[in-house]
Amino acid sequence: MTHDLPPCALTIAGSDSGGGAGIQADLKTFAAFGVHGLSAIAALTAQNPHGVRAVYVPPVDFLRAQIDACFADFSIATVKIGMLADAAVVHAVADALEHWRPRWVVLDPVMVATSGARLLEAAALDALRTRLLPQATLITPNIPEAECLLGRPIAGADAADAALDELLALGAPAVLLKGGHLPGGVAMVDRYIDRDTRARFNHERLDVQPHGTGCTLASAIAAGLCRGQPLLKACKMATDYVHGALRNSYRPARSKLAVLDHFWRRPLQHLT
Repeated sequence: MTHDLPPCALTIAGSDSGGGAGIQADLKTFAAFGVHGLSAIAALTAQNPHGVRAVYVPPVDFLRAQIDACFADFSIATVKIGMLADAAVVHAVADALEHWRPRWVVLDPVMVATSGARLLEAAALDALRTRLLPQATLITPNIPEAECLLGRPIAGADAADAALDELLALGAPAVLLKGGHLPGGVAMVDRYIDRDTRARFNHERLDVQPHGTGCTLASAIAAGLCRGQPLLKACKMATDYVHGALRNSYRPARSKLAVLDHFWRRPLQHLT
């Protein structure tokens, strides 16, 4: 029996033993969009919705072996990058991208967990700026991550608008600045910029303490690119998808943090 093969996306990120974020959220998101998900685990975390208890970083040679194994036998359209714990891991991923040259790279510069735990060593920040940002198609920082990248606070909406140009100047051709951490207002605003376009994606701010939104958003964008959407449209689609997943979120643990329902649209309509 013959059938059309699904597009493939590779996530290079950390695992979440609680199942709500990281590699686990990425693979569920890919599956929701009919994309075959591959993974290269850059870090293992012992965590639950209460917080991160421990992080183990496998040897970088093993990480590179995972990436090479995936590219050797799959046609990978998009790479999504999440948690990279230290400078050696950042350099290993950058070297692999330079070797394999995927068409699209969505970089979620994971630095701080929802619990407040620091997930990226300070020494890795310069490596991320110099090695990975120039190879990314899009970066998707939240406000605290953008503050780390720029080295200054982003205090409100006007400051977030101004930060877009500075983030773009770091080297990636497009930026989606997530607005969930900005205080106040009934609307939550995600800000997009590339060399030709500025856009805002507005959604109602929900009374939910979420877990895994950043991972899910970046993976949904990667899936949209795999399915042939232009970047701006993929970003709009992904913000809508995450909003719906938040509306349908649930609390499988004792924590107040909610886990997104990645399959809230059943079945998910084909992208057009």
